[in-house]
Amino acid sequence: GVSRPLDQGGLGFDLKWNMGWMHDTLQYLNNDPIYRSFHHGTLTFSLLYAFSENFLLAFSHDEVVHLKKSMLGKMLGDAWRKFANLRLLYTYQFIHPGKKMNFMGGEFGQLREWNEAMSLDWHLLDQSILHRQLHNLYRDLSHIYKSHPALYEDDYSWNGFSWLDIHDGQRSILAFARFSNGRKQIIVAVFNFTPVVREEYRLGVPEAGTYEELLNSDAVEFGGSGVVNAEKISSEPVAWHDQSQSIQLRLPPLGAVYLKLFS
Repeated sequence: GVSRPLDQGGLGFDLKWNMGWMHDTLQYLNNDPIYRSFHHGTLTFSLLYAFSENFLLAFSHDEVVHLKKSMLGKMLGDAWRKFANLRLLYTYQFIHPGKKMNFMGGEFGQLREWNEAMSLDWHLLDQSILHRQLHNLYRDLSHIYKSHPALYEDDYSWNGFSWLDIHDGQRSILAFARFSNGRKQIIVAVFNFTPVVREEYRLGVPEAGTYEELLNSDAVEFGGSGVVNAEKISSEPVAWHDQSQSIQLRLPPLGAVYLKLFS
């Protein structure tokens, strides 16, 4: 009841930090992709309680100090995989139900932990294309979030969210849809938490029509390998994932895709 009104027995706060989501998500990404299939429930667990409070998804200053490493430093693998995992994480955060908060420096991949006695490592944006590309993704995520009500209008009930693919733990794939009020806008999100490209991946969609890629975290301009869906995708009357309509698309390695329904 932290974020419930006083007259309903709550404490009257606007938002409550979702510490469970933060810890579970970071713990999941700390697993090598080959083992993530055994921890699929760590990702899906957040929706069991996501609407019990008005939650804020926070990666706060406390997560980048006291030997906890920077956000980029928490990611596994070589440089390419670290950046790919962080792009995947931010793309996941921006469309998961709940308001967003990130601590400064994470948006461009600060290498070292935060130090209150020093400035941020802004020079990385000029010296490293990977940091600049991560910053480009964060910029585009922010613009998309601001301009698409499906990502923020209904964060606190099942009316704004629907699972599409929750059971594909073996391939570490997750998919869901977000809706604006009255379902006037539909955004579908698909996440591939392994470095394996999935060609011709079939996904059930909530409505018939034409879907177009709104964002792909694996796009070359973001530092990815360019496994994108350049063409519009028309749904087919093929039942899949408990939906009457479905589409086929490419899933990028360690990547996320946003698809917007246009008709």
